Amino acid sequence: MSKIAILGYGTVGSGVYHVLTENADIITGKAGESIEVKRILDLRDFPGDPAESLVTHEFSDIVEDAEIDIVVETMGGTKPAYEFVKSALMAGKSVCTSNKALVADHGTELIRIAEERGVHFFFEASVGGGIPILRPINRCLVADKILSIKGILNGTTNFILTKMTDEGSDYGEALSEAQALGYAEADPTADVEGHDTCRKIAIMTALAYGAQVDFEDIPTEGISGITADDIAYAVKLGRAVKLLGLSYRDGEKIYAMVAPFLIGKESPLYSVNGVFNAISVTGNMLDEVMFYGQGAGKDATASAVVTDVVETVKNRDIPVKIRWDEKKLVIEPKEEMKSAFFVRVDEKEKASVSDIFGKIDFIEGVVDGETGFITGVMTEKEFESDIERLSGVRSTIRCMV
Repeated sequence: MSKIAILGYGTVGSGVYHVLTENADIITGKAGESIEVKRILDLRDFPGDPAESLVTHEFSDIVEDAEIDIVVETMGGTKPAYEFVKSALMAGKSVCTSNKALVADHGTELIRIAEERGVHFFFEASVGGGIPILRPINRCLVADKILSIKGILNGTTNFILTKMTDEGSDYGEALSEAQALGYAEADPTADVEGHDTCRKIAIMTALAYGAQVDFEDIPTEGISGITADDIAYAVKLGRAVKLLGLSYRDGEKIYAMVAPFLIGKESPLYSVNGVFNAISVTGNMLDEVMFYGQGAGKDATASAVVTDVVETVKNRDIPVKIRWDEKKLVIEPKEEMKSAFFVRVDEKEKASVSDIFGKIDFIEGVVDGETGFITGVMTEKEFESDIERLSGVRSTIRCMV
């Protein structure tokens, strides 16, 4: 029997307990032995909860308990999660976490400590919730040189953009509905400004290319500037606005970005709506594969955490190499990245647009007094230089090509 502890009994932590108890027979069969929750760390008490008697307020009750060999961390954030996880690993306990901030900030160090102590640090649920993506990158796509990763990695922003597209809502209305339904936090900044997506693409990029990626190095834009008029143009163009996290290889250079993009119907990401997430990985031999599912939610995320627990039990005495070196991966300057760009501009600027961008098909009849157009493929630096020559620019959105 394996005995585990859960740090944090919120949405995901309670979900882990639920999955372990509800599917105990299945999990025992897969793991080869039963898995029992011995302790749950939380500041609160939970009178009447099935796990009430397991709750402790002292981390020492867990880290000093020799019977506990696996710690599940679902607290979120980095304080005190980082110190608790590091202490658990140093004490010879494996750790499974859903905490993307912890992995993005300290993954390199925690992986190294786990290897030195002969234990495991697994974090499948930190990206994509219940979607299995990190283990495939680390184990299943090892014969390929990964050329690109791109995906819809945040259910909150995808829900908001879907509502704006399907119902003509403006951003504020869609955000309010997302909050009312529990899809968005009272302070939605991490989601809507792209910070959540940024950490996730940083983690995947680090695994894909085997080196540390500082998420601060990834240029990041959110969706708070997307308007109902932008969506109306997208609909007329037969495209959809999606917040994407992406990274790709060009020769030996690695590029990464988080930003809203206009996506055409030819892309499998076009039809990913609501709170669902999808991740596309392209390899030089396998070509493109797609991972799709619920990117968040209690049971979906908890399922991924419990899968890591089972993997830990099955590989207790077998080292599982995670290729994520401490050497920092250089993310090339945003200015070199290439895209096409959708632009909304005052109608009186049409002549100037043609002078600057050449032959252009204008998109008319969406908003009075303005027009839209899509540029050819160019670098970010070239676009910024050209767009500065126009007055009356109302918005710009990159186009996936």
